[in-house]
Amino acid sequence: MTRSLAQLSYPPASARNMALLVQLRWMAVAGQLLTIWIAAAAMGVNLPLPQLITVPVLLGFVNLATSVMGREREGYSYMELLGALMLDVAALGWQLYFSGGTTNPFTFLFLLQIVIGAILLPPDWSWIVAAIAALGVALLTFLYRPLALPPQYAAEPLRLYLLGSLLCFLLIAALLVFFVIRMDRNRRQSDAALATLRQQAAEEHHIVRMGLLASGAAHELGTPMSTMSVILGDWAHHPVVKATPELSGEVDEMQTELKRCKTIVSGILMSAGEARGESPSVIRLGAFLDEIAADWRDRSAGAVQFRNEVSQDVAIVSDPALRQVIGNVIDNALEVSPARVTIHARTPLRDLVIEVRDNGPGFAEEMLEAFGKPYSSTKGRAGGGLGLFLVVNVIRKLGGRVEVGNPNDGGALVRISIPLEALIFSGKGGR
Repeated sequence: MTRSLAQLSYPPASARNMALLVQLRWMAVAGQLLTIWIAAAAMGVNLPLPQLITVPVLLGFVNLATSVMGREREGYSYMELLGALMLDVAALGWQLYFSGGTTNPFTFLFLLQIVIGAILLPPDWSWIVAAIAALGVALLTFLYRPLALPPQYAAEPLRLYLLGSLLCFLLIAALLVFFVIRMDRNRRQSDAALATLRQQAAEEHHIVRMGLLASGAAHELGTPMSTMSVILGDWAHHPVVKATPELSGEVDEMQTELKRCKTIVSGILMSAGEARGESPSVIRLGAFLDEIAADWRDRSAGAVQFRNEVSQDVAIVSDPALRQVIGNVIDNALEVSPARVTIHARTPLRDLVIEVRDNGPGFAEEMLEAFGKPYSSTKGRAGGGLGLFLVVNVIRKLGGRVEVGNPNDGGALVRISIPLEALIFSGKGGR
């Protein structure tokens, strides 16, 4: 999927960070409403309720709007994160103005906003949050509406302030622990996603190098194969060969195998994108799978059995790369189970699922853990494991996945799942 420039500018984990700010704001809404109720109903403090209740109600609407509009978003810019923090700072300043200014111990909640800004934003941006919060505290030191405390609390205002400070300290400590734990989780998730992207980039670079090598080898093989084709043609017309049925049969067999080699080389070049002059070959999905199964059935003397349960027989591009990776899976299965390999194709929902199962010893435990990694093989030969490595990466490029396992009744199972939309022919020269 192509991303816009705006989406590419989103910092990592910004969507999760905005969701975390929304969660903290819900806590603030609940805490403010609870505090207002305790102060007004339980303590009898005369509060300007319309002004104080308006803020948590507005914050609740902002949270709902953010949740609804943010469902389809992939991230948020630093400007949007800064705006969210400024909204919380302004809301806290408004509440404190109508509840005693800096004589209210909950003024220290500004420190929580500064810490959050320092964690979520770049240094230059976090200083903006600190400066605005400091300005708000300075203004609230001189501009505020004093609280009209009942007589039982007005006699000892310092004691009430100290109790409020203790409650504020506990609240800030709990919120900081909650916030830092969630931020650390977001960071670890981002690091894991980045590590996965780096691994995929390294694997794709490896595939590009292999593709260049295969393309170069195919070009180099073209000349000697053409020479051999000419020589075999001359031999086929030689009087001695014509007069000897045994020699004539061997020459025919050599020509057949050479023709097959040419087809393989052409397939490599087509997979490398060098058959540009040819129109894409369009075929029905069922016929495409039947052709692959028939080819391998002939090669294996009937050992390959195919069950076609494709219910959505759509038109697709006959992709040599896809044909090759399916063939790699079948070839690996035949190596360990030459007597019987079963292929089952179906289209549940909007996916093509191909299951290849053999009657061999199954995958070793280390192979299950390292499946799809280059040179991960138990065959003990140079270059082993590259076939399955290509299978995993080609299928991943199509938006699909490859799963492996050992069924309870023996053998090994490889399941390939590909979205049908990645295969369907668009009618405009490709997918």
